Amino acid sequence: MIERQHLLVMRALDSEGSLAAAADTLNLTQSALSHSIKKLEDRLGVTLWQKQGRKLRLTQAGEYLLRAANNLLPQLEQVDTMLRAFGEGRKGQLRLGMECHPCYEWLMTVVAPFLTRWPDVDLDVIQQFRFDGLAALREHKIDILITSDPMDAPELAHCPVLNYELLLVVAANTPLAKLTSINAGDLQQQTLITFPVERARLDVFTHFLIPAAIEPKRQHAVETIEVMLQLVSSNRGVCTLPNWLVEKYQHHHPISGVRLGQGGVHKTLYLVYRRDDSKLDYINDFLTTASKR
Repeated sequence: MIERQHLLVMRALDSEGSLAAAADTLNLTQSALSHSIKKLEDRLGVTLWQKQGRKLRLTQAGEYLLRAANNLLPQLEQVDTMLRAFGEGRKGQLRLGMECHPCYEWLMTVVAPFLTRWPDVDLDVIQQFRFDGLAALREHKIDILITSDPMDAPELAHCPVLNYELLLVVAANTPLAKLTSINAGDLQQQTLITFPVERARLDVFTHFLIPAAIEPKRQHAVETIEVMLQLVSSNRGVCTLPNWLVEKYQHHHPISGVRLGQGGVHKTLYLVYRRDDSKLDYINDFLTTASKR
């Protein structure tokens, strides 16, 4: 029953001190303002003000409505501001899903400038090792999926952002480190350290071992790159990482990168998003920033 206009009238009356001045402030005629409040009073069965000569005195009900106006109107004005920001693409939430687990460090080079440019956009990164990216996009649980395996769906678009080569990472003091490339059979006597995901999402299996019908001696799953590299450095096994990460970590760990097969295993990192979201400015900006890294 209470409308926003009623609250505006009460606040204007309090600040301006008269019906005429309040009506001018609200761009209303004095009769329209009085009619609006009289209609509200009739519906509620209360009196909000009484005239005392040329002045108005608020009743207890009027004082209560004025307090409500002073509390509620700033909140409603904030809602207006936020909704305009959503409509103009300045405000929103960007949820990123990570399927390429070693690519987190690359992502941080994109996130930092993005957050500076879009202070009103909330950002979250979801990194789960058993993450169903396609379902998450379709169910609007995430807005962009970071993956090296693009998905064929008419409602999705793909933005390639990074080309890389997958390398075998070995301890620098081992015979494998002296090779320029390895064959799949070279891993038959090796412990292969991987992230804890199914083999269908591990490129070393799908693009290298499975086509050659080769099994490693043992597969050992760990969740972090740092632990993985500590194990490799201690000659407890081998792992695979993108070439740019190998180059970075070689400065901190005694490791070497070896090509998988003579031609190597080459991959592309994609950002996958819903086509309908392409109208959002902050999503377009994130895609543009990522493609330049």
